[in-house]
Amino acid sequence: MRKTYFIGFFSVVSMFSLLMGCKGNKVAPVSERIAKVWTASKVDENSTTVYTKGATNNIRNYASFKLDLSSAPTVKYTEFDGNTFTGQYSLPDDNTLKLTNLNPSPTGDNGSITFTINSIDDNNLKLTRTTTSQKTGGSTNVYTLTNP
Repeated sequence: MRKTYFIGFFSVVSMFSLLMGCKGNKVAPVSERIAKVWTASKVDENSTTVYTKGATNNIRNYASFKLDLSSAPTVKYTEFDGNTFTGQYSLPDDNTLKLTNLNPSPTGDNGSITFTINSIDDNNLKLTRTTTSQKTGGSTNVYTLTNP
């Protein structure tokens, strides 16, 4: 009788633990997952890979590139050439990141840059710029970013 009681109690405790563990598997919203400092691990300009972190044969050096979204809604955006812009960011939807009121205003962007969010997880963010970049010769850029 005692053995049956112990097995039953163990089964109830195990089932309760399992159910409570499932609760923690919720995926955080994009607004929480994106709120980090991101650096470039790979950059494509017009479908040509121009930068891969750690490579020695990069066409362009994106080692200085940084997208700091850690203090919502403030953004600090540092381009590959080291120029830094400060402004605000928003997520009009789960697939769009919009930088606005950038100061100083990046060349040809009227103070705003918009990206499509291709994918995001806890450590990786892939963005495609929705307009061409004058700074990179009018290319459409895809940024694969990591959170160090």
